[in-house]
Amino acid sequence: MLDRTAATSPAYIVDAADPQHLRRAIADVTLGFSRWRLASALAWLDLRNRYRGSVLGPFWLTLSTAAMLLGLGLLYAALFKMSLAEYLPHLAVSLVIWNAIAQMVNEATTSLTSSEGIIRQMPLPYTVHALRCVMRNGLVAAHNLPLIGVVFLACGHLPGPEALLAIPGFILIGINAFAAALLLGMICARFRDIGPIVASVMQLAFFLTPILWKPRLLGHWEALMPLNPFYAVLETVRGPLVEGGGPLIAWVAAVIYTVLLVVIAAAFFVRFRGRVAFWV
Repeated sequence: MLDRTAATSPAYIVDAADPQHLRRAIADVTLGFSRWRLASALAWLDLRNRYRGSVLGPFWLTLSTAAMLLGLGLLYAALFKMSLAEYLPHLAVSLVIWNAIAQMVNEATTSLTSSEGIIRQMPLPYTVHALRCVMRNGLVAAHNLPLIGVVFLACGHLPGPEALLAIPGFILIGINAFAAALLLGMICARFRDIGPIVASVMQLAFFLTPILWKPRLLGHWEALMPLNPFYAVLETVRGPLVEGGGPLIAWVAAVIYTVLLVVIAAAFFVRFRGRVAFWV
């Protein structure tokens, strides 16, 4: 006689010899992107909670960026013996884009651990949490983008048609941000001391990347700049807006670095996705 309890209860069968890591990872990404509205709603909620009680909200970041832009512009234009009209457009694009990149990388380290409660209670794709991190920082970065237009108008700088190349540059930054949110989110969930290391690396990268200074100041060493991945990705946006398109080698390097990051993040996600719930 069959056991009625056993017949009506669901059977959970897992084949240890065939864990289907790849299929589950693809399903996670597919389902996660199909729920992009949920990710955007959570990102907007994060901003509302972060700036609750504030009068200006995220525009405080815009004001601080504007103050830094003015102060650094006056100082380094004098140090480099450049006119403000020449130096400020370079600094404005560099500083705004760098702040977005640095903020995304730093918050990527907590993209999963910050959602610990949701991960342990709801079967939500991990891709949603990565998208939430990217969208949240994208919304913050959007508040600073008008500063570039203000500086361009004040300095009389008018980009040509090549400025449209900045659009694929922003797309590359978004792809890198999503891959970093998955990769660093998992690594930092497993090893919590990686987060401070990443923050220190980003501080060092700020000075090693041509943000306050122009690459041509390096002389013959300028040819080595594409070895810096932050320079390559930054130049895909700054080049079209300031330099008339940017060097081709920077675009090639940016695409190569993006592909490498995506491949590494995908391999790590396929292999260790099933352990994330135990790590956070």
